Amino acid sequence: MREVTLSEVLAAREQRAEAQWKLLKQYERPVLSFTMNIPGPVKDSALIRRGFEEGLRLLDGTLKDAEIPILSCTEIREVTGCEWLGALDAAAAELKSICVGIEEGHPLGRLFDLDVIDVDGRKLERSVERRCFVCGAAGRSCASRRLHTLEELSAAVRKLLRDGLLQADAERLDELATAALLEELETTPKPGLVDRSNNGSHRDMTPELFRCSARALRGTWREFFLTGAETAAMPAADAFALLRAMGRDAEQKMLNATDGVNTHKGAVFTLGTVCAAIGRLWSPEDPCRDPERIAAECAALCSQAVEEDFRLLRQRGEARSAGERLYLEFGHRGVRGELADGLPAVLEASLPALKAALGMGKSRNDAGVYALLQLIARGGDTNMIKRGGMKLAEDAAAEIRASLEADPYPELGLVEEWDRRFIRRNLSPGGCADLLAVSYFLLDWSRQ
Repeated sequence: MREVTLSEVLAAREQRAEAQWKLLKQYERPVLSFTMNIPGPVKDSALIRRGFEEGLRLLDGTLKDAEIPILSCTEIREVTGCEWLGALDAAAAELKSICVGIEEGHPLGRLFDLDVIDVDGRKLERSVERRCFVCGAAGRSCASRRLHTLEELSAAVRKLLRDGLLQADAERLDELATAALLEELETTPKPGLVDRSNNGSHRDMTPELFRCSARALRGTWREFFLTGAETAAMPAADAFALLRAMGRDAEQKMLNATDGVNTHKGAVFTLGTVCAAIGRLWSPEDPCRDPERIAAECAALCSQAVEEDFRLLRQRGEARSAGERLYLEFGHRGVRGELADGLPAVLEASLPALKAALGMGKSRNDAGVYALLQLIARGGDTNMIKRGGMKLAEDAAAEIRASLEADPYPELGLVEEWDRRFIRRNLSPGGCADLLAVSYFLLDWSRQ
């Protein structure tokens, strides 16, 4: 980070004004200028750039929602700060209203300078003065009287950036997690699972029930992420105890929405832990988007608790659920073991398959189908074993595995045939479905 001189700041302002004037003359439409309001001599840093990028993302989305065309735009990244200039095909008053809405409505809005210059070169003024960074007082009195030190102002800006980016990342993560659940549902065909074509091997589940469940869980992922961030300094095992309590609350939300049908219990555990792991690894300058680091943090969070669960189960020697019975009889650790081991099925099978298929030009739907098949082929899905028995589940996984070894991208007609066979045999790879949702989520999160 380099401190800029007053002459550099003034030169940047002159260049900006000249660029604004050129756009006005060329397009004869209002010009919008976006800069960051950063007091002090340091105008550019990794943290400030992330704040600017969040503002750009928000501005772009708002303009698209309002169907306002951008006739021309330019972006500048200099030591004097980040700038965006655009000529827009809209009335200046409408643009100013949009800009004030962003500045007043977003957690980072106080740091955004969104100026609108009308075709006559006049800059539109706000009807309400902005508030002080430090004390929140209205108007420019604090700045004009220099009531706050540079250290106070800089600390307030850093806090605004950190808190605002944390909330922005939490909202985006929540959107992506909800979208991943819905995309897993819509992926078709899926052997034995609810999808757009049928209800799979389930008599008590429908696509609409899954949609209702996913909607009910919206906001849960945000809370898992924020709890992970808040407990980042806490030992992982202690943080996981808090997450388990949150998970039970989320399961109850799901059951309330589905009249007691278990649609997403496994997803609450898997996706909830993933979101919390991202929170624990989060930093405002560079949020962790590496699936391997996220998976390792999942293992750190839950491995101790999972092993303790299994130790107590062995000691008790009596199963109270189908999953416990499968562990005692066959050693299958299910989704808990998958997370405790750092999501090997996702990292080694479904996520690479998803990326490879998309890289070959396959649709998202078809890439998801192939990723799911890779998960089923690994075997060990406890839901399949519970519903069909060990031999039937293993035979079904072996058949798919042999087919994928010959062709990793089988015709969807063959997958539809597997779907029919799974339904006849009452097989449903529900654990694999949850891991497919995690794969969709990690793919999209890593590309933000």
